[in-house]
Amino acid sequence: MPQDPHATFDQTVLEMIEHSPVGAVPFTPTYQDALKRLYASHQVYASADFKDGHVTVRSLAKRPLFHAANVDALVAGSAEAAALESNSGIFDRYLSHLPDALRAKAEAHRLKVVGRPLHHRKHGAATPAVHDPVHSLFLVPGTGPHHGLPGNYLYGSLFEIAHQGAPATWAIQLHDTDDGASTYDAATLAGALEKLQEVFASAPFHLSELAALGFKAN
Repeated sequence: MPQDPHATFDQTVLEMIEHSPVGAVPFTPTYQDALKRLYASHQVYASADFKDGHVTVRSLAKRPLFHAANVDALVAGSAEAAALESNSGIFDRYLSHLPDALRAKAEAHRLKVVGRPLHHRKHGAATPAVHDPVHSLFLVPGTGPHHGLPGNYLYGSLFEIAHQGAPATWAIQLHDTDDGASTYDAATLAGALEKLQEVFASAPFHLSELAALGFKAN
């Protein structure tokens, strides 16, 4: 079986990106052609941290995921969805993982990523108990049509959708830092959690690759 004539050079470019402090390669036709191949095969993404820089998928594969610390207990059925770790706490752990130089830039995204605090509704004694819909943040290495958050992270959420007079349904949605988004709808929490585990196992990825997991681009 013939070997890819570009494989050796493309490997050299991957190593060059990983050893560069800003993920740079020369702006010569040969290197730019290699970048095009590496982008097309989803081995390299545009860096979220350095202008005109790049980041390799294999380096992102070493980075941690950030999600509710007790999500495994929820999957196992030993925790309630409403008791999941707060979004603010999850975002704080993501921040603490970043290099000092990136934290202020990441902090600027807090409101968009974490959302505003819920103001719990008050009900009279005769009113049936009502709970606020669950919304649980997670961050995974990856990119989209636009770059991710500092550190090259996509942000997403597992959330409950209430329906009057019918059981709630669930959804998983992921975003880059602009209008790139992808959504998966599930009829049950169990179905959503199963899909969420697939998402975690598949990271890092480009949002477009989530179509293989049944997600739809927004």
